[in-house]
Amino acid sequence: MGQPLRVGIVGVGAIAGQYLTTFERLDAVRLVAVADLDAARAAAVAAEQGVRALSVEELTTDPEVDLVLNLTIPAAHAEIALRAIAGGKAVYGEKPLAVTLEDARAILDAGRAAGVRVGCAPDTVLGTGVQTARKAIDDGAIGRPVAATATMTTPGHERWHPNPDFYYQPGGGPLLDMGPYYVTALVTLLGPVESVVGLASHTRATRTIGSGARAGETVPVDVDTHVTGVLRHVSGALSTLVMSFDAVATRASNIEVHGQAGSLVVPDPNGFDGDVLLHELGGSWETLTPSAGYRGAGRGYGVADLATTAPGVVARADGALAYHVLEVMTALLTAADSGTTVAVESRCERPAAVPLSDGPALG
Repeated sequence: MGQPLRVGIVGVGAIAGQYLTTFERLDAVRLVAVADLDAARAAAVAAEQGVRALSVEELTTDPEVDLVLNLTIPAAHAEIALRAIAGGKAVYGEKPLAVTLEDARAILDAGRAAGVRVGCAPDTVLGTGVQTARKAIDDGAIGRPVAATATMTTPGHERWHPNPDFYYQPGGGPLLDMGPYYVTALVTLLGPVESVVGLASHTRATRTIGSGARAGETVPVDVDTHVTGVLRHVSGALSTLVMSFDAVATRASNIEVHGQAGSLVVPDPNGFDGDVLLHELGGSWETLTPSAGYRGAGRGYGVADLATTAPGVVARADGALAYHVLEVMTALLTAADSGTTVAVESRCERPAAVPLSDGPALG
């Protein structure tokens, strides 16, 4: 508190650019170093940003780094997070927290033992889109929430991503790749989940890369590519989830929330803003003026929010929330495989609401 959090990034691939752009306008964080398995790529980013290029080992132990921003592929999330914690660093990672619940629990346990914070994306829920919808729910605009729907369909990331392999390996698939945005939004809006049911399908054995130097090359598919299920929230609300890499298009809203007195359309949780629509009982659809959330937010606001959260207070993009979201998703895959209802054992605090503001500010 009072000083910028000094951040070192491990993994400077495609997503890193969004964080770097955001960090330029946040006074709560300061980039000091980068590392990547591709040393030349790390050196290029370091030169562009005016910071040091280090090895992963150097960065995770460097005394000038307060927090390690882990932007590696999902399969490496746990290894890098545990290295950073062992070096006494706070950690904030891209979603999911880890590929397995066991690895995710190990990260949280290590962070707790070391006395360092663990945070995790997505932080899109901190923007005006989801937060305005949450405020409407909290203010009673739809009455008691009873149900929600969340829909994400795409014919597959291999059509545009030049190296899509990890989307079709364990830790990938539509649920673990895109589900964190939707499940995190649902937990933010309706609270934690207590049980799930679901079904899934695996429609193709390979996918063909559609762009870049590897265009025409096929990659194996080792995960389910269409997952659907129902989440029972502790509050009693039921959320229906559809996540697909097999469907061409949809006209369904990304998220809808229905209550006894009204319904909400919530914008894409993979973005930070967008229109929130409210239809009150006996009325008609109206667009709500943004009333909560960080205005103009981008990827990295979760890091700044963590940096400005007082000691002892749970950060909004906290590791426990990410763990709960991961357990919900893995429970859904287990339910799809077993054909049974699966209990979700973990609980997390519903993240604190974000008042309308321009961003996390140093105290």
